[in-house]
Amino acid sequence: MATSTPSTAYSRDLGEELRKVRETSTDLTGAAFALRLGWDPSKVSTLERGKYCPSEIDLVQYLSMCGKDIDFFEDFKRRFRNAFDEYIVQISDNLRTLAMAEASAVKMTSYDAQAIPGLSQTPEYADSLYRMGGYVLEERIPTVVKFRMERQAILNRHDRPDCLFYIHEHALQTQVGDAQTMEDQYARLLFGAPAIRIVPASAKLVATSCVLWEFEKAMPIAFTSTDLAKVFVQDPGAIARTRLLFDRLAEVALSEEQSRGVLADYVGRPREELNERGPRLA
Repeated sequence: MATSTPSTAYSRDLGEELRKVRETSTDLTGAAFALRLGWDPSKVSTLERGKYCPSEIDLVQYLSMCGKDIDFFEDFKRRFRNAFDEYIVQISDNLRTLAMAEASAVKMTSYDAQAIPGLSQTPEYADSLYRMGGYVLEERIPTVVKFRMERQAILNRHDRPDCLFYIHEHALQTQVGDAQTMEDQYARLLFGAPAIRIVPASAKLVATSCVLWEFEKAMPIAFTSTDLAKVFVQDPGAIARTRLLFDRLAEVALSEEQSRGVLADYVGRPREELNERGPRLA
């Protein structure tokens, strides 16, 4: 029987990838696959759920049974080397781990200082935001926007995570795209988003945008990102500091009802005012 290890967002992602390799490369169930390898069935299950850190021999045996070559093995070995670290840094283009963490969370609390949260963006807003940033090749923008829209499907599930999005008013004041884009985005927040609490521009707060994901059977994960990298953190001290930030936000943010009033005001502003409002920040 495999010894279980506390999983991370990345180890669960890699475990899921191994499961897909098994299912697409063989016609064996997990139990039958384990039998062929001479493993206890729980070892395959634990590995594919990201709760077991495989040795090189484990990976060689698993991937060889799937018909994979040495290059495929070397790639997985490299990726598993740091899969259980408390701090995981990924390039910004890697979106699978992020999507899996969102999809498996039971509670999600986020704070955005300069932009509307990705799970609440309209396609037009997301497209304009990527174009303003300059870090995504123009030909890839439709693909990454489509991926962002597909991630939003988790909010339509019957078992969707309990979400609370804190948004700094600066994000509402930052012009992204044209006036129609902003008007549609305000309406989306007002009528179609999860619980929103606005941090007023007058609030004395200096903090980096971040997310806290909480899971039913795994440790919480704090997440932050830039245009260059994504960082997943399970260090208990960092999780505690993230909770302190959200405690502070709860103190200074408007209530949900007050926030809806502010959003209604933004939706109702004349088009000319929307065109003139605020600096165009990235």
